[in-house]
Amino acid sequence: MSGRLAGRVALITGGSRGIGAAVARAYVAEGAAVAVGYQPVPEMERLADALVDELVAGGGAAVAVPADLADPDQVDTLVATARDALGPIGIVVANAAASVPTPWREIPVEQWDLVWAVNVRATWLLARAAYDDLVDSGSGAIITVTSVMVETGAPGRIDYTASKAGVIGLTRALARELGPDGVRVNAVMPGAIRTEHEVAAEPHPARIAERILPLQALQRRGFAEDLAGAFVYLASDDSSFVTGQVINVDGGWVHY
Repeated sequence: MSGRLAGRVALITGGSRGIGAAVARAYVAEGAAVAVGYQPVPEMERLADALVDELVAGGGAAVAVPADLADPDQVDTLVATARDALGPIGIVVANAAASVPTPWREIPVEQWDLVWAVNVRATWLLARAAYDDLVDSGSGAIITVTSVMVETGAPGRIDYTASKAGVIGLTRALARELGPDGVRVNAVMPGAIRTEHEVAAEPHPARIAERILPLQALQRRGFAEDLAGAFVYLASDDSSFVTGQVINVDGGWVHY
């Protein structure tokens, strides 16, 4: 690695597994210190602690920090705890997301509100809580995570899909708000990625591949590691004149 993030501190939500964990590994490899935010449940705690142990054993700096992103106070505490442990935050990766596949007419209002609180409101709160650090860093970057479902739609995922469209609007609005302060805000749009979440829902990869591959230009499945490079790029000075953008990493599924 080239040390493109040397001396930087990154906070990554949803960092215990999947895309978040792949980004954490890539950031540490590029010289960043990483706060791994995770949902405060035993399994995510175990995964986050194991990831941090791995990163530290490899010579990196990392801490695991729990937070329920549906609770605004815990979002503020997450940022403060990460700052106290590692120093001022120069990179925020808003990766965590809530998703409960449900037929659209059967979604409880409480579920809709939870999905929007975690996926959209928490992203805004993270930006607000880390704002002073991001500005003071001189090269602050916020990276949000949307979804190819914004372009394709998906049955049983209307609350999630709508929230991910909201993330794009939030990203572009924040880019306008924070641009004068020198802070960049961009989004990554993953396609169908084979993560632990997908494995739990469908343990037979061939079944999903049969459905997904005909939709993609690249005829292989995507994995979390395939996205890490986009996150490194958007956090580094390589993208110093890029803001308000959505980068698709979807194997050529949609044109955006």
